[in-house]
Amino acid sequence: MKKRRWLSNTYIGLVFAFLYLPIGVLIAYSFNESKSRAVFTGFTFDWYERLFHNEVIIQSLINTLIIAIVSSLIATIIGTAAAVGINSMNKWMKSAMMNLTYLPIINPEIVTGVSMMLLFVFLKLEFGFTTLIIAHITFGLPYVILNVLPKLRQMDNFVYEAALDLGCTPFLAFRKVIFPEILPGIISGMLMAFTFSLDDFVISYFTTGPTSQTLPVTIFSMTRRKVSPEINALSTIIFIVVLATLLIVNFKDLKKEKKVRQEVSL
Repeated sequence: MKKRRWLSNTYIGLVFAFLYLPIGVLIAYSFNESKSRAVFTGFTFDWYERLFHNEVIIQSLINTLIIAIVSSLIATIIGTAAAVGINSMNKWMKSAMMNLTYLPIINPEIVTGVSMMLLFVFLKLEFGFTTLIIAHITFGLPYVILNVLPKLRQMDNFVYEAALDLGCTPFLAFRKVIFPEILPGIISGMLMAFTFSLDDFVISYFTTGPTSQTLPVTIFSMTRRKVSPEINALSTIIFIVVLATLLIVNFKDLKKEKKVRQEVSL
């Protein structure tokens, strides 16, 4: 029994070391006084200071946030409307629309990126914020639809019909009856669209312009020459922000679960 537990703990330790040891090395070398990636010569915050004075990275970060916010909001609005429409279709139409919804997700990103680039060239659109936002809306839509549809299926349609019978207009019935029920799905879909927009590289690479590069594209352009310690510093900040967000969300969930248990025990 003890031997099995030891083997299990060793296996888990190796998995976590494989996952997080490279991140630990990256964080350590973000404080390296030298540009060397092999020798740690001393501790410094100079690379973080240079990072915050690097106009290219700061502008790319601003571009990324603007594109992610705008595209996720538009994708949420269109995706929610599409989910409501799909849910009201007959069986065969719903099946066909669901297959079309899954297609952008299972389709390789490079195919989507190249096809979007060719479409924009055909339409003679200037590559920049407009093309990036359209591309990000396109691949964000399926995630919103697939998050909202399950909430619609869980609903009792008779409640909506009852609201109409009691004198509500279709819009008022949607706002008062349907919207509160599907709101968790809308929020989940919007967060997924926002996250994938922040993280996207391949599609952004093919649809970006010279003055509207996103952060992943800028980082890739910088690493093609040489990995600067500024990139290590930027990666460290991103990792800390993601880790802090994850810890806050988990802490809130644990607190909520504890409160529910206390209420049940009473």
